[in-house]
Amino acid sequence: MSTRFQEALPFAMSLALLPVVWLAATHGGWTIFLVPLSTWGLFSLLDTFGGIAPTLDPDTPEEELFWHRAVVALWPFAQTLMIFGTLALVAGHPTHTVLEKFGIFIGVGVVTGTIGIVYAHELMHQPARFERWLGDILMCMALYGHFRSEHLLVHHRYVGTPKDAVTARYNEHFWRFYPRVLWQSLASSWQAEKAMLARRNLPVWHRTNPFWRYIAIDLALLALAYAIGGWEGVALFLVQAGFAIFQLELVNYIEHYGLTRKHLGDGQYEHVKPRHSWNANHRMTSWLLINLQRHSDHHSKPARRYPLLQDYSEDDAPMLPHSYPVMTIMALYPPVWLRTMNPRVRAWRKAHYPEIADWRPYTTMSNPLPR
Repeated sequence: MSTRFQEALPFAMSLALLPVVWLAATHGGWTIFLVPLSTWGLFSLLDTFGGIAPTLDPDTPEEELFWHRAVVALWPFAQTLMIFGTLALVAGHPTHTVLEKFGIFIGVGVVTGTIGIVYAHELMHQPARFERWLGDILMCMALYGHFRSEHLLVHHRYVGTPKDAVTARYNEHFWRFYPRVLWQSLASSWQAEKAMLARRNLPVWHRTNPFWRYIAIDLALLALAYAIGGWEGVALFLVQAGFAIFQLELVNYIEHYGLTRKHLGDGQYEHVKPRHSWNANHRMTSWLLINLQRHSDHHSKPARRYPLLQDYSEDDAPMLPHSYPVMTIMALYPPVWLRTMNPRVRAWRKAHYPEIADWRPYTTMSNPLPR
């Protein structure tokens, strides 16, 4: 067994969630709770004694990452079988109650949001067209294809500024952030693609607008759900998509909460630095989420493949007090979140920007759309 295969193998633990979904789909009852318990619960526990995630040399050649890339490339096919295979088992059959079916597809949504969207995020940053297509398909399984446009054209450019809907403002709790980001990210991604086309003297309705691809894939997936389970199949597909989106935005909320780039005047901001992302380095969750927690390095090197992402010292990049699963649960309870994170944001401001006395311009809820 090669060393690189051994290094990639722990990242494939996501595949272990597939039989858990199958168990819930075939047995119902208490088993429908196993998926959220396996992700949020189990990994929160394992991270307490799992240690720090290992780091590969960032100069590792691309050809030595075959197995790491294979883990991610395999997932879209596995997820397709999981969603539509589960629909075939559950939709239209009297085996389970309505509540059980609803619970099963909440679990499916936990997997598509926790794993599928994280893998889509990795794929959409890669130069190969095949990988970007796989990323689009995964995002469209959550009916959220525009995330690629928003993420690449808006978030990475405007992170830590009022122009980025995804940067949660200081003292903005999740239940205020969530409805805001749903419509603002859709609007800003449309405007960003419109501006890209305008620079090529093309109208927004031009066939190269990727929104038409997102919509076409969405419709194809919904048609397949209908073919398998009728309107019940469509409804269950929508349940998993909704919970996948919810998972995505929970993670988006914690990644940049309260962290803002210094305004330099005339609408200009300082360059993105490691200090503008929250990080964590817990081994088990890093394996499950393919190093997503090393978020500062991702913003520094967006195309860097996940096994090569580097960690930073706390002097350079702020660290979350717990791993992502714990922090996302905490975010659901605003008093706990604000009590935990606001002092850390204030300490971050004092450490990095002692010259800024008035932070009100940095905490506006407005989101001027990119031009």
